[in-house]
Amino acid sequence: MRDRLFNSLSVCSGAGAGLGRAAAVRDRLRLAERARTKGWRRVAGFTLIELVIVISIFLILISIAAPMYRTSIIRSKEAVLRDDLFTLRSLIDQHTVDKQEAPQSLEDLVSAGYLRQIPVDPFTGSRETWEVVFEEDVLSNPDQKAAGITDVHSGSGLRSLTGDLYNTW
Repeated sequence: MRDRLFNSLSVCSGAGAGLGRAAAVRDRLRLAERARTKGWRRVAGFTLIELVIVISIFLILISIAAPMYRTSIIRSKEAVLRDDLFTLRSLIDQHTVDKQEAPQSLEDLVSAGYLRQIPVDPFTGSRETWEVVFEEDVLSNPDQKAAGITDVHSGSGLRSLTGDLYNTW
């Protein structure tokens, strides 16, 4: 097909002014074929070095963001733990004042209607790991008839961001 196109260009060109135009078209066709057969680089696409640079920048940003993300997750769990401990402690006190006796377990708070359910410890992921402080000789209210739970702590042995153990909060 290429030879037929070249021949038709030379036949059409004849002697005269059209010869320059036919030669220009022929040269363009030769350059296009040379580019196709010799594998000249095309303009579209990315080079390998460009891709490596973009991926390196992406990895640097991830290495900065990942620890910040982990820290924010721990901070949110700590906030949930503080709130749960505050709620449980205040409900233990309310139960003690209302019933004239401290609850004997956290289930007593649920059965008496102070809680719908025992909250999940955010660091252990369980409702069963809360550590209760049970003191028989301490009465927090003069009208109190029986001793029971006086405090509650997390069941986790992990350390907080400040270095304290969660089970000492």
